[in-house]
This record gives sequence, C-alpha cells and structure tokens, in this order.
Amino acid sequence: MSDRDFDIVLFGATGFTGGLTAAYVAAHAPAGLRWALAGRDPGRLAAVRDRLGADVELVRADVTDPGSLATLARRTRTLVTTVGPYLEYGEPLVAACAEAGTDYLDLTGEPEFVDEMYVRHHRTAQLSGARLVHACGFDSIPHDLGVLHAVTVLGAEGPVTMRGVVRAGGMLSGGTFHSALGQFSRAPQMRAAAAARRRVEPRPAGRRSRAVLGRPGRDPELGYWLLPLPTIDPVIVARSGAALPAYGSDFRYSHFAGTRTLRYAAGGALGVGGLMLAAQIGPVRRWLGSKVPQGEGPDEARRAKSWFTVDVLGEGDGRTVHVRVSGGDPGYGETAKMLAESALCLTLDENPPTAGQVTTAAAMGDALTGRLRMAGIRFEVL
Repeated sequence: MSDRDFDIVLFGATGFTGGLTAAYVAAHAPAGLRWALAGRDPGRLAAVRDRLGADVELVRADVTDPGSLATLARRTRTLVTTVGPYLEYGEPLVAACAEAGTDYLDLTGEPEFVDEMYVRHHRTAQLSGARLVHACGFDSIPHDLGVLHAVTVLGAEGPVTMRGVVRAGGMLSGGTFHSALGQFSRAPQMRAAAAARRRVEPRPAGRRSRAVLGRPGRDPELGYWLLPLPTIDPVIVARSGAALPAYGSDFRYSHFAGTRTLRYAAGGALGVGGLMLAAQIGPVRRWLGSKVPQGEGPDEARRAKSWFTVDVLGEGDGRTVHVRVSGGDPGYGETAKMLAESALCLTLDENPPTAGQVTTAAAMGDALTGRLRMAGIRFEVL
C-alpha cells in the first residue's frame, strides 16, 4: 500500500473521544507517519487541527455519501472511526474498507452491528486483504488481551476455563450509553443477527470456544460479589479463543462486574434491569438519551481520578493463573489510547497474517499488549 496517500485516517475527530484519540496520535506518532483527519465539516476539522498544532491534511467525507467514503478508503492504509452508534453510522465505512483492502478499526460495543458486518463484509475483506477490527477501546481490549495474556502464561493444551471480573470508577461515555440503549431495545434483532452469523461462520476444527453465562455470587479468590455483565466482551473473547489454538481444546469464558458488597451488586442488577426495561419504551429511551449527550465528556481533572481493573482467573491442565489489567479513565482517556495504539500497531508493526473480521487478540496480540504496556496500561501476573 505504499502508493496510498496516508498511513492512518481518523474519522470523527470533532467528537469528544475522537478528539482525545487525535490528540494522542499527534503526541505519539512516529516521525514520518502520514495521517489525516476526516469528516463532513471542514471548519470543525480545522479547529481540531489548530488545537492540536499538528500539520495534518483534512479530508471531507460523509457517511451519507458512499462515493466520498470509497475515495477515502482507497487513499489510506488504515481507517479509524469513532462515529457511533455504529449500527446507525458504521456500515458505509466498513463496506468501503472491505472493498478497498483497507484496515478498519472502531470503538463499537454493539453485538448486532458486529454480527451484521461479519455476515455482509467478512468474505469481501478476506478477498481484499482488509482487516476489520471492532471493539478497540475499553470494549473489549482489556478483556480480550488480558485473557490472551492469561492463556499464554497458563500454556494449557486441554480444557481451559476462565472468568473475567471488571471493576471501574469513572463516567460512562455518551456514545457507549446510547449504544447500550439501542441494543437493549433491539433484543429480537440482536438474536437474529447472531443466528445469521452462526449459520455462515466456520467453527474451529477439533476444538471449542464458548462464552458461558456465569452465575451471580461471591468470588472465592477475589472476595468480590459477581454480577454477570451483558456486554460484547465475552463474545469477543470467545471469538479469539476460536481463532487461536493456544486457548486449548475446550475454552470457556464467563464475564462479570465485581463489587465489594452484596448491596452494590444487588443495586447494579436492579439498575441494569431497569435500564433494559426502560429501553423498550421509545419516549423513555429518548429521554434517557437526552440526559447523556454524545460528543461530550468530563474534564481532565475528573478523568484523572478514574480507573479500571480487569482480573482474569483461569485454570487448565491442573494449573491456575491470575492476570490483572489495569489503568486510568476507562470511558475516555484509556479508550482513546487503546484505539490510537491499535491503529499504530495494525499499521506499523509485524502482526499475524490475517484478513476479514478479526479480534484484537487475533489481529495484533502480543504486539498490541507490548504497545499498551509502554503506554502505561499494566498487565500483571499475580
């Protein structure tokens, strides 16, 4: 792809998380990286460029104009988008990248979108050589790469059972909240998309990899009360397990939120249940969405106080492992860092030969883990 104009193009830099991602790339891009900002409003893009003090090109492109996206995809090696909800805005960019053989990354946590993109564009991307990598932020990098690290340390060949326990202090991003509302209101469509994918997706030969719904209760090793989390993370982890033989002959993964007291666990269960119920009622869903606007976020001082941990505990071949991934503000700062480092890794590093829709573990694996460690996200064996 040396004949392309850019190494990386960031689509959506005028939004809050997109702006943080652009700032990270501007501060950490190696000398000679050819990157650009793209969007539908050149004036707002110019304001972002001026704020960054970066000498980057601006490219006008609009998700409602497929021709502009096709041209954009043909000009770059990697296209990164922070524009969601992805079920509403994402497919034109995926389609353009799959056709052009351009690598694609996003921040989606929407299972329906990911499944539909697999059914519609995975084969095209395989043929063109494009790597379509979804969920490159807090959904789902700490969980996906944390489990990969635990699997590597464990080194089991037989059945492997793992659980991930996430704890966080910080604000949920507006984009994540709107995506969650949308998904909660579309349970039948989500099931249909998952079923359509199962009909066409090949299974690994001679082995299994599954996301298993865990039971609420108290974790004997961590001492936390566990609440099963209905997120995209366990699905992503299971797909990495299906793609990589190192996950053993029969890999099982369960995903939880962890709280220190039973009272918080019960409150969390009621809160998630109430949100799922409210999302079924259109006026209530729209009212809730208006209370958490997209494109905005907390100030730097508040983000500096935020944190996350993901504990991965597993066993296989008679051995056990405990890996912890931890960092700062999960909803904004660390998510922007993860997305930007994913783009740099996918574009510049030596990675496994893959194509089509792939997970971060399958597409980048240890190379991305190493980058994130250098960037301050901790991967520890306890």
